[in-house]
Amino acid sequence: MRRPYYPVFLDLQGRPVVVIGGGTVALGKVKGLLEAGAQVTVISPELHPEVAELAAQGRVRHLAREYRPGDLEGYHLAFVATDDRSVNAQVAQEGKERRVWVNAVDDPPNCDFIMPAVLRKGSITIAISTGGGSPAAARKLREELERLLGDEYALMLEVASEVRQELRSRGIMADPETWNRALDDDLMSLLRQGRREEAKERLRRSLLAAEAVHEG
Repeated sequence: MRRPYYPVFLDLQGRPVVVIGGGTVALGKVKGLLEAGAQVTVISPELHPEVAELAAQGRVRHLAREYRPGDLEGYHLAFVATDDRSVNAQVAQEGKERRVWVNAVDDPPNCDFIMPAVLRKGSITIAISTGGGSPAAARKLREELERLLGDEYALMLEVASEVRQELRSRGIMADPETWNRALDDDLMSLLRQGRREEAKERLRRSLLAAEAVHEG
């Protein structure tokens, strides 16, 4: 029976994270961590050219050697991106001792957390996990969702956020059901056509009308 995982989004802004390994897989981890604002250290005797460039730019710290016990001290998270299961086990054990969460790529028994397939549309992030059962299936699901979710969904979030802030500044708080009705097919149609301001005005009117009915 697979262990149940608790889905969560982490704030890594300014937090120290270590990546052990310097190849193609490590590159993907490093890029994602930098996008999240983490302070990244890479431990590896050799680096993928793009990781080497990031190190040369000072965007990541590089320790040009193999992993050593004690390397997790001071870090919040550790990613192991090597093909050596014995290294995975060593890092996982040190993580338990130091209370540092460890992710060993494609090695769930040596993971405190696993990484989902991620789809991003503007500020929308969708994470897909199969509980470690099949990363390939998670990627396939992500690709299917990417085809279904057009750019209008990112615009919808922008418009909804702006209108929400406007209404909150006026002391108006629409309930979830009202929002759900207001974010309708007609609104999405306007966004697909690039008619952003019309969509925003429609959303504002729908929410204010619902508030007026509620007050009445």
